[in-house]
Order: sequence, then C-alpha cells, then structure tokens
Amino acid sequence: MGFPSDVTRALDLISELKGHEPLVLDLRGISTATDFFVLASGNSDVHVRAIAEHVVEELKREGVRPGHIEGIQGGHWVLLDYIDFVVHVLHPEARIFYQLEDLWGDAPRVDISAES
Repeated sequence: MGFPSDVTRALDLISELKGHEPLVLDLRGISTATDFFVLASGNSDVHVRAIAEHVVEELKREGVRPGHIEGIQGGHWVLLDYIDFVVHVLHPEARIFYQLEDLWGDAPRVDISAES
C-alpha cells in the first residue's frame, strides 16, 4: 500500500528513534477528519515525547507543519495533527487502554514492523 510522502517520512522518523509497533490506518472513505492515522509506541513518556519532537522538528525542516499538537508536555500520548494525517505516539499502557486500532477496526491497516 502506497502512502503519501509525508506519511512515509513520519514513519521513517519514528523508526530513527526506535518507535515500536508502527502501524498505519487508512481512514479514507471512513472518516472526513483525516486520511491516515500513524500509530507508534515509545518505551516511556520521555521516549514518546522524544519521538514526537523528532517528527515535528524534522518535518518542519521540510516545510510540513502540524496544525495542532496535543500531549507533548505529558508524553503519555502525543497527537500530531497534520490535517491529512495524524501521528499518535503512545506509551504502551496508553495504547492498550485506548485501543485506537480497535476503535477504527474497519480501517485498512498496515503493520509497518511486519513489512520490514
């Protein structure tokens, strides 16, 4: 499945900081809010925050800026809203608790770690 270049770049940036269990949900045709959810986990709040900050900083250098950022201070669940795609970086406990993969169960998904 091909993704827009910004989604692919976000995945690369997550990988650079060793984000766990990267997954893309294709929400086109399911949601009018955004086209893709990019999900990944970090080992700790500090790791989650570092991954999110890395994505923001590097995409900003490439001229891609988020419309909204939420949760960066706490680091348990950081949401980076780039309008056409949303990056969710979560602490493993938050990812289990909120179960975004199940909430959007109808969305086609690509487990990026399984493709490597």
